[in-house]
This record gives sequence, structure tokens and C-alpha cells, in this order.
Amino acid sequence: MDKEEESTIRTWSNDSYRYPRSSATRRYLVSALVGIIIVYLLFFVRLPFFVFMPGTAEDIKPMVSISKSTGQEKGKLMLTTVRVADANVVNYLVGLVHPYEEIQPKTAVLKQGESEQEYSQRQEYVMLTSQASAIQAAYTEAKVPFHIDHEGVMVLQTVPGLSGEKVLKPGDVLLKAGDKEVKVAQDLLDSLTGKKAGDTISITYARKKTEMQTTLTLGALPLQEGETAPRAGIGVVPAGMQSVKADLEDQQVTIKAGDIGGPSAGLMFSLEIFNQLVPEDITKGYRIAGTGTIEADGTVGPIGGIQHKIIAADREKAEIFFAPKNMTYKDGTKVENYADAVKRAKQINTKMKIVEIGTMEDALNYLAALPPK
Repeated sequence: MDKEEESTIRTWSNDSYRYPRSSATRRYLVSALVGIIIVYLLFFVRLPFFVFMPGTAEDIKPMVSISKSTGQEKGKLMLTTVRVADANVVNYLVGLVHPYEEIQPKTAVLKQGESEQEYSQRQEYVMLTSQASAIQAAYTEAKVPFHIDHEGVMVLQTVPGLSGEKVLKPGDVLLKAGDKEVKVAQDLLDSLTGKKAGDTISITYARKKTEMQTTLTLGALPLQEGETAPRAGIGVVPAGMQSVKADLEDQQVTIKAGDIGGPSAGLMFSLEIFNQLVPEDITKGYRIAGTGTIEADGTVGPIGGIQHKIIAADREKAEIFFAPKNMTYKDGTKVENYADAVKRAKQINTKMKIVEIGTMEDALNYLAALPPK
């Protein structure tokens, strides 16, 4: 074999080994790419659903502070939460078969035209108003003198296409409209009386406690039921902000609930506040969980997701659970919080006592009748 022939054979030989290696690399890269796409589709593509599941049962005492607190609690008062997750393919499929998870379309949760950011802001706002009502109810029961301060108007939602959408964000607090101070929503409406689309108005607002100012051009608001001509406005959904102030500073309540939203902790906040205002310990050593909205007069209202909250309370070894009473509205709609709570309690075979509550006073009377542990 001469040198030229030997060189040709070696070249062919090297190429023959190089080709299969290149093919294997391509197959590996294609497989990896397909895997990444599958993982992305399963875990990162958001579906138009929310998945509801048991959340937490949390001790309220660290969230509530009063300078003149009356003493230690032998037991615990706990609020309960529902965990809400955006649905992806995986948790959607799990939710379909999981006995203690629930899937709801986002359209059933969000208001018409409401974004998820605006929904979160609405939940924060109703939590703040619920806390204010809880403080009022507790002050009334404990006979603590108090008064109400109005602190501006929060932007809950903006109207697409109007000037407010371009400048203001959900959570901003309106302080002045023109020369008029804005304390309640009606103040904003009054400042726009007599104005028409195309006029301008100066708006002073606070964003994360930083005061800012802007000039907005009024536009025609969408017609409301019963209206024949459009009103001029800046295009926001306003909600009044208020705080409850004790006449005596050392009885002032401060609540820091972190990122917990919604109004359903109202009853439990009112019980914790009351317990810090009176000399006796209403817990008597028991672990007490519960849920329910609260009105300033102490009326307890229904909430959503109580079946999930029962599980959360049972996990934290609650002995008593306060559930809003079953209700039937004038239109025939039924909300059976107590019945749903009892049903779920039986399903998980908990020893927790489910107590039906219609008012804050109902809860206090039940606790007063308990023997101390």
C-alpha cells in the first residue's frame, strides 16, 4: 500500500466515526428541547382557572397590638385562610381528582373588567375595612369610647381608555381633587359637578405614602343603569378609607396582618381585640379557630371556602371552630357555611367542635359558658 492510498483510507475512517457522534448530539439536543417544551407547557402555561385549597390557621395575637393590653392568653385565637393558586396543567389535573381541592374559572372570581392586580387590591381593601369593622365591634362590646376618621379614597380599579388609567394605579389614595379635599367618595363626585368631558382637574394622591400630583383630562364615563347621558369623570372606581380611633390613646388598636387579604377574618380579629381589652381571658386555654365577616354592630356574615378552612384549622389542632350560620337571602340564594363546615369536619373525622355563629355576642356567650382548662 503506497502512502497516498493509506492517507485516503485514514481520512475515510475518521469521517466514518465522526458522523455517528454528530447524529447522537443532534438527538440529545432535540430530546432536551422537547423536554424543556413539555415542562414549560405543564408548569408555566397559565390556564384561566384558580385552584382553591386549604391554607393556614394562624395565631392572631401577634398581629394585634394595644398599648394597654390586659394580659396573657392561655389559649389561642386563630384566623383561617384559603390558598389560591393560578392553574397550570399539572395542578389543574391534580385539582380534578383531589378530594380537598376546588377549581373555579377566573371569570367566576373576578368582577367584570377586573384584572388580577385589581382583584388583589380589592382583597387588600376589604381586609382593611374588615379590620375597621372588627375594631368597632370590639370597642362596642368592651365599652371603649371611639370615633371615626376618614382618610381619603382608594383607587380600586381604573376604567380603560380614560385618563385615570394612564396615571393612577389600584391602591393609590386620592387626597384632593382641584381645591377640594377628598375624604369620602362623595367628595370626589362633588368636585366634578358641572364639569364635562374635555375639562381638566388637578388630582393629589398618595402612592405607598409618597404624595404626588397630576392633571387629568375628564372623559365620558360608561352609562350606568338608569342614566340617559354620560357623566364626566377621571375613570376610577373609588372606595372610602377610614380608621377607628380610641378616645384614649393607650386603647388604640393596631393590626398588622401581612399579606393576608379578604374580609373573612373579621370575627376572629374582633374576638382577639376584645380579649386584649378586657381583664378576663376568653380563650380559657382552648385553641379556637374560625371565620366570618364582621359588621360594626357585631353581625357575622358568610364567607367562601369554609371547607378548606376546616382542614387548615384541624391541622393546627384547633378544638373549636366558629362558623357563620346558614343564610337564605331574599332572592332564595342559600349560603350554608355551617352545614358545609360540619360536612367537611365529618369527612376528615376531626374532633374539632363546629359552633354556629350569627353575631360576635354569640361567640362570646359560647366561650363564657366553657369550663376553664
